[in-house]
Amino acid sequence: MSKGHMVKDKLMMALQRFGKAMMGAVAVMPVAALLMGVGYWIDPEGWGANSAIAAVLIKAGGAVLDNLGWIFAIALSFGLARDSNGAAALSGFLGFGTVKLLISAGTVAGYKGIDVTKLEGDDLIAWKAHGWDAINDKNVLIGILVGILAAWVYNHFHKTKLPDFLAFFSGRRLVPIMTSLLSIVLSGILYIVWPIIYNLLFTLGEKIQNMGPLGAGIYGFVNRLLIPTGLHHAVNSIFWFDVIGIDDINKFLHGGETIAAAKVATDAASCPGQWVNGACEVIGFVGRYQAGFFPIMMFGLPAAALAMFLRAKSTQKKVVGSLMFAGALASIFTGVTEPLEFAFMFVAPLLYLVHALLTGIAVAVAAAFHWTAGFGFSAGLVDMVLSARNPLANQWYMLLVMGVVFAAIYFCVFYFLIGALNLKTPGRGEDLDSEAQAVLTGNSDYTSIAQRIIAGLGGPSNIDLVDYCATRLRVTVKDHLPVKEAEIKKTGVAGVIRPSQKSVQVIVGPQVQYVYDEVAAQLQNSSVALQGEQPA
Repeated sequence: MSKGHMVKDKLMMALQRFGKAMMGAVAVMPVAALLMGVGYWIDPEGWGANSAIAAVLIKAGGAVLDNLGWIFAIALSFGLARDSNGAAALSGFLGFGTVKLLISAGTVAGYKGIDVTKLEGDDLIAWKAHGWDAINDKNVLIGILVGILAAWVYNHFHKTKLPDFLAFFSGRRLVPIMTSLLSIVLSGILYIVWPIIYNLLFTLGEKIQNMGPLGAGIYGFVNRLLIPTGLHHAVNSIFWFDVIGIDDINKFLHGGETIAAAKVATDAASCPGQWVNGACEVIGFVGRYQAGFFPIMMFGLPAAALAMFLRAKSTQKKVVGSLMFAGALASIFTGVTEPLEFAFMFVAPLLYLVHALLTGIAVAVAAAFHWTAGFGFSAGLVDMVLSARNPLANQWYMLLVMGVVFAAIYFCVFYFLIGALNLKTPGRGEDLDSEAQAVLTGNSDYTSIAQRIIAGLGGPSNIDLVDYCATRLRVTVKDHLPVKEAEIKKTGVAGVIRPSQKSVQVIVGPQVQYVYDEVAAQLQNSSVALQGEQPA
């Protein structure tokens, strides 16, 4: 293998592991959306003030969203550690606590001998411009930095042996200690560079937001384009979490608090939405990086599935129908789109490019008309119902009207292009044999599925590492030649992609954990590394 291929493989593996570790943090957010969504349904006016039950639910959801910095630090340190050991997670917790306390606003003010309560005018503005108030429990960027640091410490020191008189602190016990010490160093570095980073991020976030609907549309387009690589999680973190100040999901789900913060905002820096003509606007603005996905996932892609079904050969309609129906239901109700997208992503890439463009347009249109709804998991029916009574949901029902329009567009465009260009969508290229009818469900025979996936990957001897994220198995193989994609696809998985020569991603869908568990069980006695563990 050439040096260039080796570098590409290592880079892709690192990025994929980062994306998978990020999902560990993102995966806890649906519970917050569920709790807060129900809370707002019970008390849409008082946001908990008029109902003790609503208050409990909203505050319980806030327990997740108000501590995202901690969650990301723990999830990344755990997910990036070689064997996903609890010592790494503990190190992430200690590291984040150390950094947060050492460079929090109150602590830094003490270092500088400043009484913030007495600052006024330009002095107060100058203090706020340094961004020390942003060092808090919700700071995802600090969580990511600490998580990477803690994982690095674990991977390099968890087998370190110390002299006999310090032997108790050897190995994994050394990791939290080293992480705490290095977190002090990280705090010192951030003490110097954080004001610079904060100003750069704030300026970048302000520019993106000032692009308005165009910026939202560009994001929607890029989001879909990155789906094949699995790296869309990285760009999502910029727009959905508090990395550059946009924090769209958190601000939307905290609807009542966001509105209250907007009322007391005095400038762009303190405005949780967009500063327009000397006022902080949040209704119709917060949620713009989420809303436009609802028409696509609930209407557009299911309509595309119908077009692909109707264009399939008559002998293949039964097989294609089962695939399209299962994928459409997942997309409509939960917003999980990969089973549908991977059905045409590689066999008809032109259609996928059209899909990405239409997604960007939908996000831009929703943002332009200030139609907003939000989600904690994805843009499906469940999340729309839960967000409907959020005080920041603005004319959310228009997203349904918009969805009908996009359903018609998707159906007409897909149906026309498939026929006019003779695109080999499911049921039009190679015939799908009867085995492909086994669409993965909760009742699937995972033992048989795992056996065939392992065989399709070239057998246990060809597998170095097996991991999984929200919808896909992530596998590293020793040699790409023995991998038989056609055999893997016969199990009923949505697709197989090859980001690099040694990297294979098997797109399973919502049943991925059960498939992984069975694969792991069958590989237990082999030399294959599981759940992120690297081979010795």
